[in-house]
Amino acid sequence: MKLFAFTTAEKRAEYLWVLRAFDHARANYVVLLHAADVARILDGLAGDDPAGQLGAGDVTPLLEQLHVWEVLERSYDGTRAATLAEYRNRHFVYQFSQAGYQVFRAVEDALAARLDDASLSRLALPDLLADMNDLAAANRAADNDLVYRKLNRLDATLSDMAGRAAQFYLTLGDLVRTTEITPETFMSHKDALLTHMREFSSDLSRYAPKLAAAIALVEDTGVETMVARAAASDERVFLGIDEREADWRARWAGLTHWFVGSEAGLSESERLREGTMSAIAAVLSLLRRVTETRKGGVSRESQLRHLAGWFAATPTEDAAHALFRAVFDLGRPRHLSMVHPDADIIPDTRSWWEAQPVEISRTLAETGRPPSPGLPARVQRNEGSVRRLREEQLTAQRLRAAAAQSLARGGVYERELDEAETDVLLSLLNAALTARVPVSGRLKSSTGSENGVKLTLSPHSESTVVRTARGRLHLDGLQVSVR
Repeated sequence: MKLFAFTTAEKRAEYLWVLRAFDHARANYVVLLHAADVARILDGLAGDDPAGQLGAGDVTPLLEQLHVWEVLERSYDGTRAATLAEYRNRHFVYQFSQAGYQVFRAVEDALAARLDDASLSRLALPDLLADMNDLAAANRAADNDLVYRKLNRLDATLSDMAGRAAQFYLTLGDLVRTTEITPETFMSHKDALLTHMREFSSDLSRYAPKLAAAIALVEDTGVETMVARAAASDERVFLGIDEREADWRARWAGLTHWFVGSEAGLSESERLREGTMSAIAAVLSLLRRVTETRKGGVSRESQLRHLAGWFAATPTEDAAHALFRAVFDLGRPRHLSMVHPDADIIPDTRSWWEAQPVEISRTLAETGRPPSPGLPARVQRNEGSVRRLREEQLTAQRLRAAAAQSLARGGVYERELDEAETDVLLSLLNAALTARVPVSGRLKSSTGSENGVKLTLSPHSESTVVRTARGRLHLDGLQVSVR
């Protein structure tokens, strides 16, 4: 934490400009700077900012303090001495320490960040799928450099997508919880917000099984071989080959955990999809509150603020108590919907702190509901209507069962299904598609049953077409059988 001390120091703006001068020189491949070099760079870099208008004498103590905080490293440069006196005066040059440069970049990134700019990276999903297929081909072809580049790009793309999602839902949570946003601002952006989240959820549901299948394809080519090839082309020369292999093995495990669930729980993509659906529900709830506020013309917050103002403006304590009784009505003995039998002895206006207890029924005490007098009234039933509706229901069931049997006998291909058979087929397809789940990274066949028949969906190398009374039904990579 000592490295961040310059951010809270009294001259934090001056320290930041000095470090920006070092960063500017670093971009021009100049590493070592003297105090005079820093002052010269700041002349053209700081502009009109008074904190950056520093001379060499002003820069020297700042450099020394940054060296004490270990943000900069200091070394002696004897080549600058032209005389013996200058040599004895010791000329120091400075450069970023490795940790100091990371701290400076973190501070600059925080200052330049747009906290209101948050979005879900929907377009990254097809790139992930394409890179995953290319990775499998590269590993199969023993192309070490391509394996390294594809793995590196996959890791960077997935990290960016995860970071964007975390920032998006953090911003969305602030939006849902805040009371500062105006209804007009929210209403102008709610359509785009809901569309953005729904499209991301839809694409995530569509690409997650494909990415799981692509991961299985890569693993079939050999994970350890892929890790060894990536580590061989890795250019981090200060890490040993074992450390590089361990790093890439951990990154691949993180990639697979994102899209392939385990027995311990859901995958990260499934968690992200559930979080998206919860966020959509939260936005819809906020929309309902905003709509009710606009409809009523006043919000609960403004009501409580006005009421607090009334309490603060009461001239006496008795007036405040009177206002409390008028607003909340918690002082009268009728708060249980019961009155004293003799209203002259104990009037309704007397506080329940002073009034005698009122007898209440056992039903009211146990259930909170007053007892109802007498027996319940007889329920009026329309037997004719019930019988007619039951007959219509049975007729519809018989027709649906007959259509299901016809579908099982004739199949779904090489003929055109009538309206009843089409309804049964769509119902069975809905049940079968709902039951499809990824198992070990692959989508196996799934089934749906109804009216004594069972529909089975199996993977197929090509698309199949079913002709129905409503048109052609195209099934992408699936084959249907009914028995």
